[in-house]
Amino acid sequence: MSAIVTYEARERVAIITLDRPEARNAVNGDVANGLEAAIDRLEADEAVWVGILAANTEGQERPVFCAGADLKAINSGDAASLATKRGGFGGFVYRERRKPVIAAVDGLATAGGCEIVLAADLVVATTRSSFGLAEAKRNLIAGAGGLFRLPRAIGQAAAMEAILTGEPIPADRAHELGLLSRLVEPGEAVDEALRLAAQITACAPLAVWESRAIVRAAATEDDETLIRRTNEAFARVMGSADTKEGLEAFIEKRAPNWQGR
Repeated sequence: MSAIVTYEARERVAIITLDRPEARNAVNGDVANGLEAAIDRLEADEAVWVGILAANTEGQERPVFCAGADLKAINSGDAASLATKRGGFGGFVYRERRKPVIAAVDGLATAGGCEIVLAADLVVATTRSSFGLAEAKRNLIAGAGGLFRLPRAIGQAAAMEAILTGEPIPADRAHELGLLSRLVEPGEAVDEALRLAAQITACAPLAVWESRAIVRAAATEDDETLIRRTNEAFARVMGSADTKEGLEAFIEKRAPNWQGR
């Protein structure tokens, strides 16, 4: 894994951190490969059930979660390195994965940085954060999912305005529009994401992962397909050891001991 993307496991939660503050955490080849490797590790670690994606903003006068693509890398002819075959831009935006990822944002998430946030499952952000797709100001278009994910997240009218003007959406407005799950004070994004992750990991992981997959699919699949997928997921969960444990724990009035199988 790249040194500019770090991975820390805390019991059932992994904290993945973009660690390139001197470049506003912009995505270059090292970041893309490092983030993909971190997601590989998250998916492979049976002891970890939820990921948190954060960013180091130390030393930044105006905190930036991620400024998107490293334009110096693009200008030097290294644009292809900013994406991976499995993950797309940043090694993340199109990555197939099972476990939920919470974006913990404390600062600006713009262009590809906003698209990374939009690819997460939940977003916790601070009041000094903002979210934008500024590509139109540079005669570019958002090519990593933002043009269709932002309208799904906040509605077409608000998304169209943000995309066509290139102006960022302040955190309080993003919260009102439904992009954010939780809004907190500066410096508290990771702690709040950990509290949210603890609530998720208190639930049965198989049920969480299967439910997440169907919610994500709802944006693009028809009802007939979603009904089939739901029935298949229900059968898989009902046949697991954790369902028996959950029922026994309820009857015995105790906390369940989930095993993820």
